[in-house]
Amino acid sequence: MTTPANEVTVSEILERRDAQGFKAFLVEASKWPVIPIVILSLVVICAVFADLIAPNERDKQDLRARTSAPFWKAECGVAEDGRKETSTFDNCRSGGNKYLLGADPLGRGLLTRIIHGARISLTLAAVSITVGTIVGTTLGLMAGYFGGIIDEIIMRITDIVTSIPYLLLALIIVIVLGQNFGVIVLVLALASWPGIVRLVRGQALQLRELDYVALARVAGSSTPRILYAHILPGVSNTIVVATTLQVGSIILAEAILSFLGAGIPPPTPSWGSMVSDGRSYLGSAWWVAFFPGMAIFLTVMSFNFIGDWLRDRWDPRLRQL
Repeated sequence: MTTPANEVTVSEILERRDAQGFKAFLVEASKWPVIPIVILSLVVICAVFADLIAPNERDKQDLRARTSAPFWKAECGVAEDGRKETSTFDNCRSGGNKYLLGADPLGRGLLTRIIHGARISLTLAAVSITVGTIVGTTLGLMAGYFGGIIDEIIMRITDIVTSIPYLLLALIIVIVLGQNFGVIVLVLALASWPGIVRLVRGQALQLRELDYVALARVAGSSTPRILYAHILPGVSNTIVVATTLQVGSIILAEAILSFLGAGIPPPTPSWGSMVSDGRSYLGSAWWVAFFPGMAIFLTVMSFNFIGDWLRDRWDPRLRQL
């Protein structure tokens, strides 16, 4: 029995429904920063489970494998003239190269140290941005709500801090107080709170004039309650967006300090110090600096993309109708 030309079969209906569902999924997925979310998820997994997923010991040195090549360019033997032969991984002799991304100048696996470096970078960024956000939000709320002399004092202090060259200030603090986790957190927090103060103050200046804040004053609410129960929720979106955008800057600042030798002291791995270790080998062993540099680039880029996405999504002036 033949089907009329204008009659649609059940299978065609199901195919069309599946196609429409897949198209709707793609449209919805395009509204989210999928690739940055995947990258940051991998970085977080590496940071949390570094001890479990790292293929080698973090600080174990093997000078025989110093600056050894990645697995696709693994050293596979010694030629008759004494030079090292390189070939593809499949052609290597038994054992091949045990370091998938190669080794650093002390013979430590780059992949292992990059994984452990993710823990250091994210921990420093999280603690520093938390301290900076708390300080910046508190000062911004006070400056915007009280105004007058309090606003003037807070904003002049902010101007003084932002006018000092950050790297010079950071190096002086590290030299005076020493290299340890608490000092590095303090140095990184100094880079985050001034920008948050300005943003929160601007929002608080607008919110303090609204009716619900005036009604809270008339009802006898205390100043701390007005600040944290009525004004703070109104600036929370701004704080989240600003914090997300600054995480990438904090990670980059930590990498710069480590590159200059003012970060977390060795042998604890950090991406910046790994790039610094490889700068003398860019011509002969480019991978020593390249892979930690790529880790910094991808992480900072992902945080910036997510911060821009949050700003576009939560700012009513930029929201697409």
